[in-house]
Amino acid sequence: MIIDALKNSELAECLHPAFKLVFDYVKSHDLLQTAPGRIELDGGDVYINVVEPEGKDKSEAVLETHDEYIDIQFPLLGEETFAWKSRSDLTNIRGEYDMKDDIAFYTDEAAFCFTLHPGEFAVFFPQDGHAPCIGRGKMKKAIAKVKVKK
Repeated sequence: MIIDALKNSELAECLHPAFKLVFDYVKSHDLLQTAPGRIELDGGDVYINVVEPEGKDKSEAVLETHDEYIDIQFPLLGEETFAWKSRSDLTNIRGEYDMKDDIAFYTDEAAFCFTLHPGEFAVFFPQDGHAPCIGRGKMKKAIAKVKVKK
């Protein structure tokens, strides 16, 4: 996992060939004014979902993991808290891995939580269990999905 300010994104860009494409797009577009929906950057390999979820209480947050995609999450409006736990420490899967949506959910307790504000981002790799959207009220955020192997 990586947590940083968007102005420092070049430090993370070397970790995957598509990261620069994502960060350049986010920096050059006003995603706060963008309608919710999917933005294709490189077909199904790299895209951004702009969403407006309702914040939830930490007790309602569910850890999730992805096998095929890396998440880069950008709060656009207000603050958003995330819970995290290493996938290697997750033991209580809820249901089965959903191949179509590339997601598995867990009932484990998080190891810790952190809060991001607009202008910051978090990168969640397949080894990162994460629970997004912890907070109050309507949120707006961008979630970049980057295929692990190109």
